[in-house]
This record gives sequence, structure tokens and C-alpha cells, in this order.
Amino acid sequence: MDLQDSEQENIRVPYCEVKPMSDYVFEVSWEVCNKVGGIYTVISSKIGPMMACYSSHYFAVGPFFTKQLRGVFEERVPPEDLKNVFARLEKEGIKCYFGKWLIEGEPNTILIDFSGFSIKTNDIKRELWEKFGVDSLGTIFYDFDEPTVWSYACGRLIEEFRNEKKDKIIVGQFHEWLSGAGLLYLKSRNIPVATVFTTHATMLGRSISGTGVNMYEIWDQIDCDQRARELGVLAKHLMEKACATNADCFTTVSQTTGKEAEHLLKKKPDIILPNGLDMTKFPTFEEASIKHKLYKERMKEFLLYYFFPYQSFDLDQTLFYFLCSRYEFHGKGIDIFIESLGRLNQKLKEENSQRTVVAFIWVPGNVRGIKQEILENRTYFEDIKDDIDDRATEIKNRIISLIVSKKEINEKNLFDEEFNLRNKAKVLRLMRKDNPPLTTHDIYDEQNDLVMKAFTSAGLLNRSEDRVKVIFYPIYLSGADGLLDLSYYESIQGSHLGVFPSYYEPWGYTPLESASLGVPAVTTDLTGFGLYIKEKGRMSKYPGIYLLERLGKSHTEEVEDLTKILYEYSQLSKAERTRNKIEAKRLSLLADWQKLVRYYMEAHNMAVKKRF
Repeated sequence: MDLQDSEQENIRVPYCEVKPMSDYVFEVSWEVCNKVGGIYTVISSKIGPMMACYSSHYFAVGPFFTKQLRGVFEERVPPEDLKNVFARLEKEGIKCYFGKWLIEGEPNTILIDFSGFSIKTNDIKRELWEKFGVDSLGTIFYDFDEPTVWSYACGRLIEEFRNEKKDKIIVGQFHEWLSGAGLLYLKSRNIPVATVFTTHATMLGRSISGTGVNMYEIWDQIDCDQRARELGVLAKHLMEKACATNADCFTTVSQTTGKEAEHLLKKKPDIILPNGLDMTKFPTFEEASIKHKLYKERMKEFLLYYFFPYQSFDLDQTLFYFLCSRYEFHGKGIDIFIESLGRLNQKLKEENSQRTVVAFIWVPGNVRGIKQEILENRTYFEDIKDDIDDRATEIKNRIISLIVSKKEINEKNLFDEEFNLRNKAKVLRLMRKDNPPLTTHDIYDEQNDLVMKAFTSAGLLNRSEDRVKVIFYPIYLSGADGLLDLSYYESIQGSHLGVFPSYYEPWGYTPLESASLGVPAVTTDLTGFGLYIKEKGRMSKYPGIYLLERLGKSHTEEVEDLTKILYEYSQLSKAERTRNKIEAKRLSLLADWQKLVRYYMEAHNMAVKKRF
């Protein structure tokens, strides 16, 4: 497994402005080969630069869950030194699998089946209490105990590997409290391994934000341990706190989380590790422009059977705004987005504007299935479309003939009487009364759904006179959902503006992804990404990424400011929107992993210096 020094140097040069001082790095996360949250994106998207720095001496370490691994993990025969390690661990009930994570770069990956080690659960929890004060009484096995047992086993893995490589410098990077027991295991036994702990969002901060309390104004008033107990996250909070205190290098992903950690964990980060994306995987501006046109037309077709059976408007004067997130109504700013859309609707109506804004809320909810009337609309629409498609060549030839003959192009000249009558009947069958639905799917307890209630409160009812139309799309964008049939990225690319007015967002990948796809976005100064852009970017007439100030602002001020952004964007010309798209794409390059991986190297080197 060892590379010659010269070979390592050649690999490291392209990405590594900072040369690693360690020989091996183990990156430990519950989300390695296990996509459950945003950390999966963090780790998987930076594999290329990490491997450029460490090559085959980089190991991703995660849990072994059989159902999650199809098409994700390819098992390989482990190298001899790992075989010895695995054999010793298996005697303790820790079963290790070596292979390749099937993502770009295919990094060396070790997955740990900890089911046979679970007999040690109470011993592990007792040790964490006695040595680090982690109170885990009353925790639920799958919620706290499972990751704790797994990560403790990760600590054993790294210890045994260190026994095989006594003359090598090893770094263990542990993500979130879920991997914390492994770090604390190494610390408690004084194993000569440099440790880095990264919290992406403190458990207590996320929990407090979910209650709607403005924690930014009451930092100093919070009894952190007591509040964690009240919110049911005490064990996780204490694990996180112990790791932040005992790691050789404590890191967070943004200034926002850094302040949070300083107040809630009583530990200031040693270094900030901003999140990024591998920009080589995203389209160039020219490619993004082509895809925008393609997917925008697909979205327009969806609107033809979603809205047009009830009412019509000029699709060429229509803009698509969207918000995509987890269903955290306050934390993700869904509340102020909807309220601002309501005010935008009133303003455009007062001006008698010909502009229409269709706002998508792509937030998975508790649904039964697609609304029956939408399914019927789609069926009737496709019947009309198929009839036209069948005669496409004939219609094209008639249009050419009429143009060359300098004759008027009208319905009678294009279609025969039989076709016109048949088509008129089909169109009449498609037509409906009332207003278009506010949501694509039937929702359990729809009357009490927060998004649906907010629509009504904001006067967003999809009436014909409304200039802002809303669509709550409460499912994951899979690319095969029976409606838009677009993936997450394709849906973004077809849109004009992403709106992410988060109240609580330690980093915020969605506005970065949007900008990387050439689509302008709104973020806030309460997000890690927003503060990063504020610091690194530049003010411009066409900002590309709009920064909504929420820190220290009242709710009324926040809504007014967001409404202003949404309105001003709706008034831009096509050329001005293009300037915004160019700037969004440019700013996204500031968060390229090829630039940001240096901070990981600095953190690893900082840990090495402290440990050794």
C-alpha cells in the first residue's frame, strides 16, 4: 500500500497548496456509503482533492448496512496489512469490509459491521460516562447507541492499524457526534493518532432553532446542558462537547457554526473548514444555458396541464422561483418565503403587471399520492399532444407551404374540419372550473399542514387574477415522479431564481448548487455559505447570489427585504437575468474543493503538530 515519496509528491502537486504532514488519513462518518444527510455531499464531493493529497493512503470509514450498499460499494480483497487488522478485530465481534466507494475517484473504503460488537454497548456507555461525562441514560438504541457502538469500533480499527504502522503518522478525522466515540476511544488510551473533530451543526443549536426561538439573541442566557436535557438531546450534546474539547483540532464548517460552538459547546474552533463542491462535475455557463432552455420547456409543459385547464397566462412572461429543502418551516425560511410571495402578488396585481411568477416549494411532506384531478388533466393533455405528434410531419409541411405561398396561417388552413372538431371536444374535456390546486399531491391532514395554511394566510390561492402562482410539490425530485419527471438538478436548471432564506443553516449547499448550475440564488447572513460569499465575493449591480440580512432584523423587516429582492428580480430584462446568471456561476467557483481542500490539510497538520 505504501507509495514511493516521489510518486506521492507527483499526485499531491495539482491540488495541495499545503503539503500533508501525515502519512495516512482515516475519514470517519456515519454517511460514508450511507446517504442520510448533507454530510454525504461534503465527503463524497471532495474525494478527488483528498485523494490527490493522500492517494491510496486515504480511507473513508463508514457503517456496513447491506440494504444501502447496492451500486454504492464494491468489496475488494484487503491488502495484507489490513487482513491482519481485520482478523484481530473479528475476534472481538467487529467485522470489517474493504473495498471501493463507487463515486468519482473510488476511494479506499472500510465499512464496519458492528452488530456482533453490540454486546459491548453498556460497557462503552459506562466508559464514556466515567471518562468524559457523557450521560447516555435512557437513550434509544438505533438513535444513539448504534452510532456510538459503531464509532467505538472505528476507534479500535484505527488503533490496530496504528499497531501495523508504528513508524507512520496517522490522522483520524471524525464527523459529527455520531463518530465521536471513536475519537474519545483513541484519546482515553493515548493512542498516537492525531485527531480532528468536525461539527457541521451543533445538536443543541439545531434543536433550539426548531422551536422557533431566536437563539442568536439569547446565547448568554442558555444553560446548555439543561436545555439539551429538556429538548431530549443531552447525550448527543455531551458527546459533541467532549469531542470538541478533546480533539487535537476542533473544526466547524462556517463562521456561523463557529459562533454557535463557542456559545453552546464552550469551545472555539481551531480552524474553519468551508464546504465546497467539485466544480468539474458542473456544466460550463454555455452548457447551463442550453440545459436551462431545455428543462424550462419541460416545466412549461407541466404548467399547461396544471394551470391551463382552469385559467391561462402568458408563459413567455413567466418566471420560475423555487425553494428546495427539508420540511423545517421556520429553520429553512419557508415561512418568510411564502409571506413575501403574498406581498409580491399584491404588488404585481396593483401594477396590473403582465408578469407571472410561478413559485415551486420542493419540500418532501407526508403524502398519499398525486391528486386525482392532476392525473386526469395530464391524461387529457397527453391525448391532445399525441394527436398533434401523430400529425407533426403533415403540419410542418403545411406551414412551409403556407409561408412559401404567402397565405395566412390559421387553424382552418392547418387542420381539416374533422381534426378540429375532434380536438375541440378534447380541449373541452380538459377544461375545469374553480382554481388550480395549491399542491400536486393529497397531503395527510392537509388543513393543518404549515405550508398549506401559510398559502391561505398570504392570499396565495392560484386565482386567475393572481400574478404569483404557487405549487407545493411535496415529494423528492427523482426524475420519474409522474409529473415534472425532472431530477433535482434538472429542476433547478429549468428555473430562474432559487430562494433559500434560511434562519438556521450551518453551511447551505442549496444556494451553492443553484449558482453552480448557473441559476441565481438568495441566501442569508445566518448561513455559513452566505457569510462566506459576503466575505469572499464582491458587491455588484447584478449580484448573482443575493444576501438577505436576517441577523438583528425584525420579522417585518425580513419579509419586506425579501419581497424587495423577489420584486426587483421579476422586473429584470432577459439580458439582466443573464448577467445575474454569469455572476452566480462566477461566485460558485469560490467554493471549489480544489481551492478549499487546503483547509483540511491545515487542520490535519495542526492536529499532527499538537499530538506529536
